[in-house]
Amino acid sequence: MVSLTRSSSRARNDAARGSLLVGLLALTIQAAAFVAARQLDQVTLVQATVAAAASTLLGFAAIVLARRGRRNIERSIGRVGGTSAARVGRLLGFLALCIGLTAALALGFYELLNVFG
Repeated sequence: MVSLTRSSSRARNDAARGSLLVGLLALTIQAAAFVAARQLDQVTLVQATVAAAASTLLGFAAIVLARRGRRNIERSIGRVGGTSAARVGRLLGFLALCIGLTAALALGFYELLNVFG
C-alpha cells in the first residue's frame, strides 16, 4: 500500500528549465538574425542588429527565471532539482545580455554617425 503522495513525488523546477530554454532562444535569435542578414537580400545588417539588441530582453528574462529557479531549489532544500539547468540558463542569459547590449551600443553609434557624419 505504498502510493505516491504530494510530498513524495519529485517536483519539477519549471523556472530553471524555462531559464535554459529562454537563454537558448535569445542566443538563437541573435545568431539567426545575422545569418539572415548574410544570406538574404531583404534583411540588412542594421535590421539584424536591431533583432540582436531586442533579444536582450530575453536574456534578462532568462536571468530572472534562473534566479527564481535557484530560489525554488533553496526553498525546497534541494529536493526540487534543476541546479545545473538554472546555472546554465543564467550563463546563457548573461551571454545573450552582453551580446545584445553590445549590438545596441553598435546600433547607437551607427545612428550617431549617420546623424552627425
